[in-house]
Amino acid sequence: MSGWVVIAGLGPGDEALVTPEVRAALEAATDVVGYIPYVARVAPRDGLTLHSSDNRVELERAAHALAMAADGQRVVVVSSGDPGVFAMASAVFEALEAGPQHWRALDIRVLPGITAMLAAAAKAGAPLGHDFCAINLSDNLKPWALIEKRLRLAAEGDFAMAFYNPRSKSRPEGFARALEVLREACADARPVLFARAVSTPQQELRIVPLTDAQPEMADMRTMVIIGSSLTRVIDTPRGPVLYTPRSA
Repeated sequence: MSGWVVIAGLGPGDEALVTPEVRAALEAATDVVGYIPYVARVAPRDGLTLHSSDNRVELERAAHALAMAADGQRVVVVSSGDPGVFAMASAVFEALEAGPQHWRALDIRVLPGITAMLAAAAKAGAPLGHDFCAINLSDNLKPWALIEKRLRLAAEGDFAMAFYNPRSKSRPEGFARALEVLREACADARPVLFARAVSTPQQELRIVPLTDAQPEMADMRTMVIIGSSLTRVIDTPRGPVLYTPRSA
């Protein structure tokens, strides 16, 4: 087959953080597929067709990309951050597994990107400098009971934690409950980073103790990082630096 699918990460927002490998794939593409705001980050040009769709149709989007590639198109499926972290790479492979056998002969590649988690951590210092985990707080694809179980186990293991999709208008109560669980499980004032719109002109960073963290401090553009019991804040003339030592 002459067509191919590249699943690419566009990074956290700043165009300087898009990798050269991803830029080359976009330049070679005939079609770009993705969630509306991510496709909007791709500059239109002659010979390129942009296919944007809603955030809740990931499998349909993936199947569309695979079908176009099977017809000979060169397709880039875009995600923000890294496509393998709560994003489109797994959706494409799920569609591949469920789809027609001939799709499996396609050239399918995953190109990494800088995740919101790592971009936020870098802006604040090194809060993920030791063992950590990433948890998606959206209960659209898994039950809240499972999210709460993972929060408690991560706290018991004393991991630093990075939270994706912490709070939306349709489910504002989830993050409030997450904070309650963490206060109960951690029982301390470890630092919490709220990093909104990292690497964009709207970037905002705020570090507060867990005891002072409020649900309203986060939205869907916010990455929340909870330190471990060893995570520290260093006061400097340029602002606080958040880090977790590597010894534990």
